[in-house]
Amino acid sequence: MKPMHQTPSLLTGSNPFARGYHNLHVERLLLITYEDDCPPCYRPLHHSQTHLPDDRLQLFPCVFNDDFALISEGQSISDELDERCQSTGLVRQVIYAVIGEMLNKQHHVGDLYSLEEAHAVIHRLNFETGHYSRVWEISTAHLPEEAMFYLERSVGNSAPKLTGLLFELFTLPDCDGIGCKLIGTPWTDENLLNIDDKPYSNLRQEQLDAGTPEALVNVLYLAALADVRLLIFDPDAAALSGLVVFDE
Repeated sequence: MKPMHQTPSLLTGSNPFARGYHNLHVERLLLITYEDDCPPCYRPLHHSQTHLPDDRLQLFPCVFNDDFALISEGQSISDELDERCQSTGLVRQVIYAVIGEMLNKQHHVGDLYSLEEAHAVIHRLNFETGHYSRVWEISTAHLPEEAMFYLERSVGNSAPKLTGLLFELFTLPDCDGIGCKLIGTPWTDENLLNIDDKPYSNLRQEQLDAGTPEALVNVLYLAALADVRLLIFDPDAAALSGLVVFDE
């Protein structure tokens, strides 16, 4: 079999298994206008004033810098903080920004105008498990012949031998599919160091040294990086857009 296109970069390329956002949270920001010819800017409120309600922020004058803002009217500001804020402006709107993470990178999901609305959006985006999907079924076309032979040999016995490589294989009796349970996900260096005091590069080398085909190692890594728990390879399943496909 020959690959129709190159395998996506394991470290920097897009991951077709990535779905949804993790660690959704809300950040309260101030939309500030200042000099006439400058666009508005967004700043978080300094922690010394986070107790102020929205109606004590909106349409109040403020001082700010690149990192935070402080309401200047009716509030006591220390000389040290005042010296750090060289710009003055007016708070036009209090914004509740919904922030999420995907593959350890933060993404701005959207802005709401109340904390209740922001929490409602997070509730709708979240699943009870905290994940968009942890079970995937993809076509066996994503593996070359060598990798498929490896899977078939591994599950050929009624009781497949445990790999000890953070993935275990199993058969699906009612179809021609082969399942793989991924353990210790996501396979980020940070998480793997917490589990076994080893980065992903060590796990990858152990898998290759044990005879796991590189194409399978690559697919398992992308799935595990997206926190997939169960990955099923089925000849009747659809191909996953963006994932390498092997052609006979």
